[in-house]
Amino acid sequence: MIFMEKLSHKIFDYLIDSGLSPEWASYINLAILLIGLLTILFLLDFMLRKILVGLFTRLSINSKTHFDDFLVKNRAPRNIAHIIPLVLLFKAVPFVFRDFPAAEPFLLKTIEVIGIFLFLWIVRSLLHTIKDFLKTLPSLKDKPIDSYIQVFMIFAWAFGLFFAFSIITGIELWKFFTALGTASAVIILVFRDTIMGFVASIQVSINDMVRIGDWITFDKYGADGDVIEINLATVKVQNFDKTITTIPTYALISDSFKNWRGMTNSGGRRIKRALLIKQESIRFLEKSDVESLQKIELISEYLKNRSADIEKYNTEHNVDKSILLNGRNMTNIGIFRKYIDAYLNNHSAVNKEMTIMVRQLDPTSQGIPMEVYAFSIDKRWENYEYIMADIFDHLLAAISYFDLEGFELPSSSNFTSK
Repeated sequence: MIFMEKLSHKIFDYLIDSGLSPEWASYINLAILLIGLLTILFLLDFMLRKILVGLFTRLSINSKTHFDDFLVKNRAPRNIAHIIPLVLLFKAVPFVFRDFPAAEPFLLKTIEVIGIFLFLWIVRSLLHTIKDFLKTLPSLKDKPIDSYIQVFMIFAWAFGLFFAFSIITGIELWKFFTALGTASAVIILVFRDTIMGFVASIQVSINDMVRIGDWITFDKYGADGDVIEINLATVKVQNFDKTITTIPTYALISDSFKNWRGMTNSGGRRIKRALLIKQESIRFLEKSDVESLQKIELISEYLKNRSADIEKYNTEHNVDKSILLNGRNMTNIGIFRKYIDAYLNNHSAVNKEMTIMVRQLDPTSQGIPMEVYAFSIDKRWENYEYIMADIFDHLLAAISYFDLEGFELPSSSNFTSK
């Protein structure tokens, strides 16, 4: 800076010696010094950026960690390179504007404000670098890192703006915060969604309610798909039709939604569907019916043992079997239920270690629901649907072998006269 002061004096003296008035000499002296200073700062900034970016790029290539890769990607070295030229500019202003003392305070304040925003930009680059790096860690990649980074940035920008306002107005920072306290109600109202989103993000993270990659269903917002982003204000869900649904973060703790993570982490995906059996087709089985059904391999052994037990009981109790209703009997729907159970237990795509159940639900006006409750081994949607369809294709075709009928509403062809 001593060199600049000497240079300023020499240029000014040379201009005076050349016959210019002191006023014009001051303006020309200022222009020359300003052009020279800005040229030097531009070249210095360019060189520092090249050096730092090149250094960090080489480090990122040679190092095993990805942190330095993200530093380069988020322009942290480029932003840091601006610090030294800005400091030199701040130091040089008093010498360049030596003959214009009225402009000096304004310029110094402007540079200080620029410095604050440069600092915020560097913090932003570092926070984004930390965010990108943490997302590569297996233990943290499904956590709402974006929410925490946004909170830090909000506080950083708030304090930066407060400092800038304090510098511009000349009000001491503590006095500014004191005045700000009286306006806290207005601030809370303005930042209501941000505050609610921040609280919701913490609760979602602590209670492990939602992770990135989870499949959630949120009927209120029409969301049915995978969570791709969780930030301070919103949660983005990519639906299965590839559309994006945006949900307020605080809605995750204020409304009800379904998270399918438990199914994904379990050993299977639930199959829960019922066949409707026409009530008129349900009847007791005669001996000839049982003998015919014994040809079905899955229940052949069961029918033999069951028939023997029933015949033994009826004989011991001298039951009059001229009427099928007397004594113990088998029904076609009961044997069909047993067949479904045996079929599921022999199906390669059904998880045998999880619940397998065939149950009869309450009779309805549309027949008797025969519900299948089981879990497919493959949890992928397309394969799950294929497995479930394969099971019910078979069962629908098998109904007639038990002299049963499935219920369906009559169509126009049922009323056509023949």
